[in-house]
Amino acid sequence: MAGNALQSLGGFPVVLVIFAGIAIFLVLRLRSVLGKRIGFEKPPFHPGMAPGPQSGPVIDGQVLPASAPGRTIPDPQSALGQRLMQIVNRDPQFDPPEFLTHAEAAFRSIVTAFSAGDRTTLQSLLTPHVYQTFEAAISARGPSGEQPRTEIKSIRSVSIEDAQISGDLAAVIIRFLSTQFTQQLDAAGNPLPGSGEQADLCDIWTFERDLRGKDPAWRLSAARSG
Repeated sequence: MAGNALQSLGGFPVVLVIFAGIAIFLVLRLRSVLGKRIGFEKPPFHPGMAPGPQSGPVIDGQVLPASAPGRTIPDPQSALGQRLMQIVNRDPQFDPPEFLTHAEAAFRSIVTAFSAGDRTTLQSLLTPHVYQTFEAAISARGPSGEQPRTEIKSIRSVSIEDAQISGDLAAVIIRFLSTQFTQQLDAAGNPLPGSGEQADLCDIWTFERDLRGKDPAWRLSAARSG
């Protein structure tokens, strides 16, 4: 009678109660390990679907668990979030948090390259039309040898302002709030007296990419002050 009592409880096997408890414990552990979704995850990979390119020279998507401080990611349920999701669905490598990381890196590189007159770097980061504008400005500095030098002191925030798809062309508009120091240098590279100026600037840049193209790079296609 005692042995039967250990094997059943009111006609319900005790062993099933034990296994049910173990299953609940494992489910809770899995949820803690897997973590939470941030809303912009890609659809699961299915056999037969070709993965997109793994990296790009300018801006390429890699999954990040969350946005970094100073970087604003739109709510995935908002109208802007839904437009970003359209790009995610077309480009398996696009991820908004990582996009902002690479956009900030591109911003720093472009500002520095333009200041130094580095045409090679600019050509790799800009669309042909924008490159022509930057190249003309560099050439207009004149034969005197004087040139400006710009240093980015800090970038306080980077945020996605808008996103659009027109046919196969995707565009993402980014707002940069930065503090920059500009100084005019003479032909020998020495600062001209009284030419130094520090200012807080708002720049709104548009990066674009052909979603059907083999090149995974996002390049600057428009720039204006905010």
